[in-house]
Amino acid sequence: MKILLLEPYCGGSHQAWAEGYAAHSRHEVKQLTLQARFWKWRMQGGALTLEGRARALRFRPDVILASDMLNLPAFLGLTRDFLADVPVAIYFHENQLTYPFSPDDRRDLTYGMINWLSMLAADRVFFNSNYHMEDWFNELPNLLKHFPDYAHVHRVAEVRAKAGVLPIGCDLRRFDPVPDPAVATRPPGLPPLILWNQRWEYDKDPQAFFRVLYMLATEGVDFRLALAGQSYRQAAPEFESARRRLAARVVHFGYAEQDRYIELLKEADVVVSTAIHEFFGVAIVEAIYCGCFPLLPRRLSYLEIVKPTYHPACLYDTFEELLERLRLVLTEPARPRAIASKLRHTVMRFDWSEMAPRYDEALEELAKR
Repeated sequence: MKILLLEPYCGGSHQAWAEGYAAHSRHEVKQLTLQARFWKWRMQGGALTLEGRARALRFRPDVILASDMLNLPAFLGLTRDFLADVPVAIYFHENQLTYPFSPDDRRDLTYGMINWLSMLAADRVFFNSNYHMEDWFNELPNLLKHFPDYAHVHRVAEVRAKAGVLPIGCDLRRFDPVPDPAVATRPPGLPPLILWNQRWEYDKDPQAFFRVLYMLATEGVDFRLALAGQSYRQAAPEFESARRRLAARVVHFGYAEQDRYIELLKEADVVVSTAIHEFFGVAIVEAIYCGCFPLLPRRLSYLEIVKPTYHPACLYDTFEELLERLRLVLTEPARPRAIASKLRHTVMRFDWSEMAPRYDEALEELAKR
């Protein structure tokens, strides 16, 4: 089977998803992508650029798989003379309706409408988590009720009927071999390592994370700190402040290249999230696989990433509970290490070796229609 994969914003998790599926699918996957910049322009104009490239490619697919950054109705309209009868699936990494904007930004409903019209135009709609899917459909009626007439609220059920969940595939095997976290390998006297490996953005609420660290440092709790992850801002003042205030504890600061990133994942004892938004959480999955004990909010997609058996140990409800849990992990590490040893095997279900066959089956079924 031939699959045409369209990604107008090919960077970060979008790029890893596109390239990962192409590499692990049993089918021929041809990628048409654009650089990950000017996201609004990608949603507005990317369809025209990709239409030209699809026409020049002379590749006749059995099915099209597009990401949420594509204006799918525009692309299908432009390619109707040579792709009109090809079934289409659209994959939602995020959406422009419930993605949290910073206090300085104002949501433009134009982009939520592009997402909505793309869902209507697609034959199948996939979300990267059940949380994401429910979040979208809970908010969608509020978008449609903004409009004076012909809101088409009745069509929500139609789209919901063709929607489903396909988690993001992760290239976890690249981290092998991974030492068993239950076996203590840290040299005596070396403090435990806390890892932040998420984006340096407001939706991850780094202020709450650093507030916990400052309180533990004031108490005299010993720890080291690795601040990895990417920043898309010109400045990240809360991170710079933490670098100064916790200078003696910081072992890494800034984006980590692949080899260094793997080192940090395998060395870290605990990975912490204070996120107010997470539709999936590739960084957390990677950390868990490498043996980090996760401390995560009891909300968002984390309820799906962490198996229910481990919810009581790994998920917290309040800031005070996070403070208490992290203090315990740092001062009594034996039990968290034992849990991390068992938990890491549960996220193997997100590896491409498990996920690519699920994608293949879903697209094969679509192609038969």
